[in-house]
Amino acid sequence: MALNDEETKPRLSANTGPWYRDVTAANWRSLFAAFLGWGFDGYETYALTVVLTPMLSQLLDPAQRANLPLWGGIAVGVTLLGWAIGGVIGGVIADRIGRKRVMLFSIAAYSAFAGLTALSQNLEMLLVLRFLTGLSLGSEWGTGTALIAETWPTRARSKAAGTMQAGFGFGALLASAVWLVLSEFGPGMWRVVFVLGVLPALFTLYVRRNVPESAVWQRSAGRDAAKRGRSTLAQVFHDRVSRRRVLLTLVLSLFSIGAYYTVSTSLPLFVRQLAGGAGQAGVDHLTSLAGITYTVGSIAGYIAGGFLADAIGRRRYIAVYLAGSVVTTAVLYLTADSATTVVWMAAVNGFFTLGMFAAFAIYLPELFRSRVRATAISFVFNSTRLIAAAGPIVFGNLVLAFGGVTKAAVILGSLYIVGLVVLPFLPETRAVSLRETPG
Repeated sequence: MALNDEETKPRLSANTGPWYRDVTAANWRSLFAAFLGWGFDGYETYALTVVLTPMLSQLLDPAQRANLPLWGGIAVGVTLLGWAIGGVIGGVIADRIGRKRVMLFSIAAYSAFAGLTALSQNLEMLLVLRFLTGLSLGSEWGTGTALIAETWPTRARSKAAGTMQAGFGFGALLASAVWLVLSEFGPGMWRVVFVLGVLPALFTLYVRRNVPESAVWQRSAGRDAAKRGRSTLAQVFHDRVSRRRVLLTLVLSLFSIGAYYTVSTSLPLFVRQLAGGAGQAGVDHLTSLAGITYTVGSIAGYIAGGFLADAIGRRRYIAVYLAGSVVTTAVLYLTADSATTVVWMAAVNGFFTLGMFAAFAIYLPELFRSRVRATAISFVFNSTRLIAAAGPIVFGNLVLAFGGVTKAAVILGSLYIVGLVVLPFLPETRAVSLRETPG
């Protein structure tokens, strides 16, 4: 189940020279598939954020529009709820039938529900479709992460994981850029943003033909065929070491995800608040620009994280990003006095608050054996959304209570501190081999 103490001692690769010399063509194809798959998730997730205000302005009745921040939080929260459930289920299935099959189903399903979101006629229809979209989105991350961890060489693994995670940033960047262009044609163009979400379905053809299944999983599935009667989730919690690691990383995941979703949801609202107070024109344009700079910063944070994790170790790398998230969030929301200032400060905040999520792709797979790896990492990364889904809703209520987003963002942004408390109780896994570890 979990790697024992002996297995978590570093075993450095015997290869010398640049890390990329160990990488094969099949490795690059797997990374490309995982990168695009997670990129599609990024597009779909951030598309909801950037079109939230114009979309709800059209779908809410006049009485509901007075509480638009609250309904926006509910829309995001429902998506997270579906994501949490789908992620856990997808991880369990991926340990049963393979990483590749679940990836194919995930991409096809969320493409369909994304397109249907464009047809929403009222709030109720929107919430149902967002739940189903989240349900489909959830299983992609665990399968892609497990595939990269099990197929890439030890020296290159964290760099590949960081690059894969950057796919989410590129997808979010695409969503921001699409809305930047489409918003010029009117607020009703939010429907076109979701129609474009159907296109990833075509990518399943590439995955089916060019991406190999994880050989590590195949060997493990063959050895453990007799154990298939027991749920992989039950196996994770049966082992003492595995159970302890799951519980600790659940805390890290819960507070990181909860803080991120509230902080990111507050960004467009903060821009609108400052721009509206100053009487600036082109609010939608400024909101999109802030989203773009935030996402560009996150892409740099993802990729840098893969190298930093190898340079200073997994736990120190995570600590740097957690501390940076707290500090930059406070500085952004307490000192920015104009929408223009927010636009460039958002890049630094995105480097840490969103860039932090590469840590889960890099670190979690190194804590568990291959026969339960997708289950364990998906459970940790996704199940916390069941609770974190309340974050945007709490945020919406705090915005209404405080009369603005500033205090609400700073208060909930401080949740990253909890992760710093958990880190000392987790093992360092830098240079641990996953391809060579039994089962």
